[in-house]
Amino acid sequence: LDIVFSLDSVITAVGVADHVEVMIAAVVVAVLIMMVAAEPTSRFVNKHPTVKMLALSFLMLIGMALVADAFHFHIPRNYLYFAIAFSGGVEMLNRLADRHRKRRRKKA
Repeated sequence: LDIVFSLDSVITAVGVADHVEVMIAAVVVAVLIMMVAAEPTSRFVNKHPTVKMLALSFLMLIGMALVADAFHFHIPRNYLYFAIAFSGGVEMLNRLADRHRKRRRKKA
C-alpha cells in the first residue's frame, strides 16, 4: 500500500504542478506523511469501502487530466481541485449521516 501511495503521489505531483520545486516538495512531504500515516490510513480505507472507491475515482480524474494534457487539451486545475474537494465533502457528509443513523438505532 505504501508503494502505491508513493507512486501515486509522484504521478499526481508531476501532473498537477508546473514547477519542479513544487513537485519535489510534494513528493518529500507525501513520503513523510505515508511513513507516519500508512497503517491508520490502511485501516480506515479497509473499514470504509466507499473511501477506497472515491480515492480510485480521484486517480482516474487526475489520470484523465494528464492524458488530456498530453493531447494539448488543457483542463484548468481549479476544476480538478473543485471536483476533488466537492467529492470529499460529499463523502464526509455521508460519513456523518451514517454515524448519526447508527446513534439513532442504538437509542431505539
